Amino acid sequence: MTTFVITVPGTFVTGISDTSRAELEEALAKRHTDLSRSEGIDLLTLNDDGTFSIRVEVETADRYEAELEAAGLVSTALRETGFSAQDAPLGTPVVTGIDNDL
Repeated sequence: MTTFVITVPGTFVTGISDTSRAELEEALAKRHTDLSRSEGIDLLTLNDDGTFSIRVEVETADRYEAELEAAGLVSTALRETGFSAQDAPLGTPVVTGIDNDL
């Protein structure tokens, strides 16, 4: 198994309050592991225009599975904090880091 850092981009169409942002960051915190902490990776980057990037770590056998799992995790975190797929549409997940005990 390999640990992948996946970046999932998106846009908050309806905007995001400070409270909602804090709730989303809390929902994502369980995906903040030793690798992302040691590398100084921010889980959520929010831009002034409502676009965002969420970085999560997943452990899977390959890149394809990692991207699918990350998109699912981000979608779930957004739903749990009150954002529908229409409120915060996601872009294509991208591998931005790999750690495989070689």
